[in-house]
This record gives sequence, structure tokens and C-alpha cells, in this order.
Amino acid sequence: MSITAHVIVGSLVKTIGILGGSSDQATAEYYARINKLINARLGGWHTGQILIYSMDFAASEHFVRNDLWDEAAAFLADKAQRLERAGADLLICVSNTLHRVADRIVSAVGIPFLHIVDPTAEAIRSAGLKRVGLLGTKPVMSLDYLKQRYRDCFGIEILVPSPPQQDTLDRIIFDELCRAIFTAPAKAAYLHAIDALHARGAEGIILGCTEIPLLIAQQDRPKIPMFNTLALHVEAAVGFALAP
Repeated sequence: MSITAHVIVGSLVKTIGILGGSSDQATAEYYARINKLINARLGGWHTGQILIYSMDFAASEHFVRNDLWDEAAAFLADKAQRLERAGADLLICVSNTLHRVADRIVSAVGIPFLHIVDPTAEAIRSAGLKRVGLLGTKPVMSLDYLKQRYRDCFGIEILVPSPPQQDTLDRIIFDELCRAIFTAPAKAAYLHAIDALHARGAEGIILGCTEIPLLIAQQDRPKIPMFNTLALHVEAAVGFALAP
């Protein structure tokens, strides 16, 4: 490595620590997007400086489906501390769902934690929207921890699908999307949920599970703005990594 390249890498690009594995599909997408975006910004042969702690997804599934949030918090706090000790300058978590314990992660480390809601909410406000639908796992849609942050910190009203639809969408995420299974019926179920939310007054839709953008995209409903939490999270993390 030349002296110039060493100076650029050492002084300009901070190390992003990723709490990954929930799921491996989303984690791989984060890794690819971070590297691609940093290369687009810096050019040449540059990619990101990234540390990934990829958990066994069975642990995440067990915590979430059995409502074991204290256990999840202890588990993730330990992984966050390992990333910090390894040299991460910033932490991100690839799962909207696991942000249920974000406060415990923040308290466990001394480096910044970039919450997935914040860049998404900023994009929604920049688009001039105030009422949006939220899709994700059952906890994301049924519990208040993300909805409250959107509402209290950014003034955004959140609508969610009906309970039966929540059950269907949650099952698709865990049993299909997290296993890289993408089917026409699954896509139809998500588009039906989007249409129903739009009919109830949602001006846009938050893809509030980082696997959902692997199934549907803006072109599926061109007139309804979609907010890809994964892509927006990556953009914010790269912005931090490249900031002076």
C-alpha cells in the first residue's frame, strides 16, 4: 500500500461495526452496499473498513418469537462490546426488530450507535410526508418501540396492517425471506398490505424489515413512496465513516 493510500484509509475511513446475522441475507446486503457506496464516494479501489459479528440466526429467532427481550439485550450487548474492542468506530444493527433493545446496546458501549429509525425518518420528512405505513415483523408492527421513535422524535404518524396481515407478513419474513425464499404469493401478500395501508391514508411505506427490499421494490408500486430502511441505514453509516 502506498503512503497516500495508507493516509486516506487511516485518517478518512472509520471502521463500521455490524451486529449481523439477523438475518444473513440482510447482513450480506449491508456488506455489499457499504463497500459499493464507499467506492462510489472515494473511487479507485477503495471499499469499507468493516467488522461484522454475525450471530447464529437461530438465537435471534428464539429471542423474538418467545418474547425474550432481556436475553436478547444481554446477548447483543456482549456482541457490541466485542466489536468495540476489535476497533469499531460506529455500531449498526441490521435488524429493525432487534432495535427493541437498542438502549441496552447503547449503554454497553462507548462508541456511537446509529439507530435505523433516524435516517429513515429524515428521508420521510425530506419527502414532506407525515403519515406512513410500517411493514416488518410482528414486534415491529404490533409493539410501540419503533413507532414511538418515529412519532416522538420526528412527528411522523405510523399506520400498521391489521393483526391477521401482521401474522402473515411475519411468517413470510421468518420462514421465507430469511432463508432466501422469494415467491409470487409472498410478494402479492406484501403488495396487498401496502395497498390496504395506502387506502387508509398512508402517504408512503416503510420497509421496516431489512429483508423486505429483497422481495419488493419501488417499481412495484411507483406512485407510493417506499423507504428502504436498509439502504437508508447504509447511507447514514457511510456518511459517518467518511466524515472528517
